[in-house]
Amino acid sequence: MGESRTPIKLWAKDERPREKFIMKGPQALSDAELLAILLNTGTAEKSALDVARDLLKKYHNSIAELSRLTVDDLSQIKGVGPKKAVTLLAALELGRRRQRDSLPSKLRISSSQLAYEALRSYLEDHDREHFLVALTNNQNQIKHVEYVAMGGLTQVVVDPKVVFRLALMHKATGILVAHNHPSGQLQASEQDILLTKKLVAGAKSLEIRFLDHLIITANGYLSFREENLIED
Repeated sequence: MGESRTPIKLWAKDERPREKFIMKGPQALSDAELLAILLNTGTAEKSALDVARDLLKKYHNSIAELSRLTVDDLSQIKGVGPKKAVTLLAALELGRRRQRDSLPSKLRISSSQLAYEALRSYLEDHDREHFLVALTNNQNQIKHVEYVAMGGLTQVVVDPKVVFRLALMHKATGILVAHNHPSGQLQASEQDILLTKKLVAGAKSLEIRFLDHLIITANGYLSFREENLIED
């Protein structure tokens, strides 16, 4: 009988994902081994590790691609199902939140790169367009982040009044907005440019600084300010 059909509990201790985790630490485990721990069990034909390997192979060995899946997507895969899908996605969401928490609590947004680092975990893994607003204080420190719209694969409709209502509610002195492009294309559409012009004008009338508008993908970002698409 091949290894793939042998229950993990019968493997040598230093080959079992859980025992290996304890003995050598998480860094010693492959992505498939870490996923196998979350899956816990496999199928009659395959171990949890085999299912994890199949899962990674299906999604090009990309944890980022897995992060963009839904419970329904994962539930369709043999050996996963709804309960395991929830466990996997919960672990991936914790990873995103850990990334946010790793940023200094009083980080000053002094560049588009810092803005991207602060907001990327909110946007890079979505398979639909999401639009968010980050509100800052006098020191350009982010004090509140909130999604204000969710759209489809290629566009999202945003009401500027919602953005400014939040800014006034939180007594913000600066506004930073961002949205994702699930397609991965780092190019501003005419709709993106028109919305940005409305937001810049509205911020000016309220004497609120408009810091930037970012388009974020899994591979990077575009800054409207760096691309000279913002006229103060």
